Amino acid sequence: MAAILESVTVPRSSNFQTTLSAPTTPSPVSALSCSRNVSSLPVFRGLKIQFPSPKNSSLTLVSSRYARNGTRGGSIVCEAQETIVEDVAVPSLTDATWQSLVLEGDLPVLVEFWAPWCGPCRMIHPVIGELSKEYEGKLRCFKLNTDESPSTATRYGIRSIPTIMIFKNGEKKDTIIGAVPKTTLMSCIEKFL
Repeated sequence: MAAILESVTVPRSSNFQTTLSAPTTPSPVSALSCSRNVSSLPVFRGLKIQFPSPKNSSLTLVSSRYARNGTRGGSIVCEAQETIVEDVAVPSLTDATWQSLVLEGDLPVLVEFWAPWCGPCRMIHPVIGELSKEYEGKLRCFKLNTDESPSTATRYGIRSIPTIMIFKNGEKKDTIIGAVPKTTLMSCIEKFL
């Protein structure tokens, strides 16, 4: 028994234009867009089973719960879409600027240790940007790319990213590991203001 939920044709080029055979519904997340500056949010369409198409140079992706069409060699593909979120730009740190901006700063400092390939890091970037705006004048927020500044990350024992550290008077006061809710970060910040 096969139940085809959706069929998508994807040409093999840099312009991925898709043709949907089943109607799509708007994302329930779109109702939340009025609370944030969001340009677009992706619609999750599930896992897809990929079968090579013998007729042309495109791939036919079929999303199904039970895929049995007699062909062998199909693979399950999970497609990620880019989310465009307008957020406040948080200044970057390097090994060279660490001392002057974090350890010698006159305000408490929040530092996000991150890397460009880290999905949870991209999720927390807008939150750090919002906190930077909300605590302007009371707290300085920075981000440090662990791939570009490995000596600082090693010095502070960063083993998992995102890791958020709060510094006050040059001392590390608190560490938060993982993409946590904004309220968790706010409660940690409030202890050191």
